[in-house]
Amino acid sequence: MKVVRVVAPGELDVADVADPAAPGEALVRIHRAGICGTDVKILAGAIPVDLPRVMGHEMVGEIVQVGSRGILPVGQRVMVDPATACGHCDLCWEGRPNLCLNGGLLGRDADGVFSEYISAPESRLLPVPEAISDAASGLLQVLGTCVHAARAVNVFPGDIVTVVGLGVSGQIFVQLLAARGATVIGITRSEWKRRLALEHGAAATAAPDEAARTVAEVTGGRGADVVVESAGYESTLAQSIELARTGGRVVVFGTLTGGDKGLPYYQLYHKELTIHNPRAALPNDYQRGIELAAAGVLDLASIVTHT
Repeated sequence: MKVVRVVAPGELDVADVADPAAPGEALVRIHRAGICGTDVKILAGAIPVDLPRVMGHEMVGEIVQVGSRGILPVGQRVMVDPATACGHCDLCWEGRPNLCLNGGLLGRDADGVFSEYISAPESRLLPVPEAISDAASGLLQVLGTCVHAARAVNVFPGDIVTVVGLGVSGQIFVQLLAARGATVIGITRSEWKRRLALEHGAAATAAPDEAARTVAEVTGGRGADVVVESAGYESTLAQSIELARTGGRVVVFGTLTGGDKGLPYYQLYHKELTIHNPRAALPNDYQRGIELAAAGVLDLASIVTHT
C-alpha cells in the first residue's frame, strides 16, 4: 500500500509499504483523512517523532476485513479513536484513557492514517452512518474533542458564551453551544469566519479589537458566563480571561505552549475564575458527536474549504 511519510523536517515522501496485518484487528480502507495542526508541527520538526513516520490521526474509512470478534461487518463505514491507552494505569482504571500515562497518538507515537489501509482493534472503531456526508465525516475526530471540552462546563439556556477563535473547532463550538440554548458571541479577525459563525447560530461576532465592547453590549457590562479559547495562543487566552465575567469559567481548548507576554494573573484571582483544560476525547464523546452530526443538529460540511 502507499503511505505519506515525513522523512525529515519539512520533507515528505510517498512510499510503498506492506499492508498492515495485526493479528485480530480489523483492516480498514481509508476514504478520507484530515490534516491537524499536530501534523503540521510534526512535519516542521516542532514535535519530535521517530522517522520516517506516517502522519495523521483523523480518518473515516470502510472495513474490508473483520476483526477476530466480528463485531463490525465488512463494508461498515467507521472512524477510529486515534488515542492509544494501556488499560492498566491508574487513569485508565478511572475511566480516563485519554490521559493514559502510557498512551500515545496515531501519526505521532505510531504510524498513522495517511495511508491506504490501517488496522485497528474493533474496540477503537466507531460506526459512521451514511447520513453523514463524506465532507462532514472528515471532521468527526475534531468534533469528538469539542464534545469532550463542551462537557467540561454546564451551559444552561440563556447563558452567554464567547468563543475566541473561529477556525474548525471554533465553528463547531458555536454550533454545540447554540444548540444548548446559549447566546454565543464569536471572536475572530476573519470576516468570512464571522459570517459563517452567524450562519451557525452565533448571536453576535466581532474582531478581536471590538470584542470587549461587543461582549459588554450583549451582557450589559457583566462579561461572558463562559469563554472558550479555541485559537491556541497565550494572547487569546489572556483576552478570554478579560472577557469572562466575575465568577465565570474559561475553557482552554487551544493547545498553548507559552512564550508570549504572560497572562492577566490578577484577573484570574480577582474574578475567581474557573479554568478548564480538557484534553483529547473519550469514545463516548466521539459517539455523541456522530449522533449529533447524523441527526442534523450540526452542519460540518460547510466548514470544509479545501480538499
